[in-house]
Amino acid sequence: MEGEPVNVNEFQELARQALPKMYYDFFSGGAEDQYTLKENVEAFRRITFRPRILVDVSRINFSTTVLGYKISAPIMVAPSAMHKLAHPEGEIATARAAAASNTIMVLSSMSSCTIEEVASSCNAIRFFQLYVYKNRDVAAQLVQRVERNGYKAIVLTVDAPMLGRREADIKNKMIVPPLKNIEGLVSTEVNNDEGSILEGFAKGALDASLCWRDIGWLRSITNLPILIKGVLTREDAIKATEVGVAGIVVSNHGARQLDYTPATITVLEEVVHAVRGKVPVFLDGGVRRGTDVFKALALGAQAVLIGRPVVYGLAAKGEYGVRKVIHMLKDELELTMALSGCPSVKDITRSHVRTEHEKIHSML
Repeated sequence: MEGEPVNVNEFQELARQALPKMYYDFFSGGAEDQYTLKENVEAFRRITFRPRILVDVSRINFSTTVLGYKISAPIMVAPSAMHKLAHPEGEIATARAAAASNTIMVLSSMSSCTIEEVASSCNAIRFFQLYVYKNRDVAAQLVQRVERNGYKAIVLTVDAPMLGRREADIKNKMIVPPLKNIEGLVSTEVNNDEGSILEGFAKGALDASLCWRDIGWLRSITNLPILIKGVLTREDAIKATEVGVAGIVVSNHGARQLDYTPATITVLEEVVHAVRGKVPVFLDGGVRRGTDVFKALALGAQAVLIGRPVVYGLAAKGEYGVRKVIHMLKDELELTMALSGCPSVKDITRSHVRTEHEKIHSML
């Protein structure tokens, strides 16, 4: 590949060249057969456009709001673990790139820079992704630190009562560096001959008893809005609105948890219909192009979250790489909107896309 990367997939190749195999496999891999990993990306390819012509698209505006905060584009930075494995500056570089791009970063509980370090690195609207550990006090302490440091929302990950089986990590005997936010609060010492060290850590630390009524407990210890990440069905979307979450992230954890879950883009509409506009719905998983962002918005998402593309940009070129990845997706989205006849995000409607389901239907 000569010269500057021209798309996200080329950044992935640069990241593969830049990273030790153990770390590249950790970031790029999925659970078990990696069926869902491939499907998250592939499912977007089966959605086509119904572009509208002769619309004035001389000015394109793709800014939007998330929980009342204005962002420059409907593209947010998804929570992902241990950015120092990708680049020595870790989450600080990612946070600065997100701030420079005028978008929201969701910091992972499992970050390699602390809540405080990231908060003081730059001014920005930031959210925090929370895991609930067996020792509930740890979650309460994290929430207090997050509030103190000006984070604006909690994104509770609910699809990981245990860690998925990521076979590359098991083969590579993946090593877990210090997890700075929970150092001294959660034991990270692990004896695990069976799986990866990460799996062993999760088994010891994550609370597998977490259930719907605990959302009430979390709401009782914070005034921050709570988004719930890991919803894939109508049933759970309805329950989520009933327990008072402020938003839903349709996610299968980047295909790293339960293999053979559907691609997130294929269940987005089911979730959107179930919540009936009561709360915003976001999508993560498989977004690699501006066309993917447009498709998600057309199917009802308020915004998308990007995980691996951010890490690939970070691994390849640090803070600049993350900025470049976000910028590329924005540019592609702008072009897609123009060529589809949508001057702003509110002009993107369901009638601008055609799903596989509809194609089959029209053939019958």
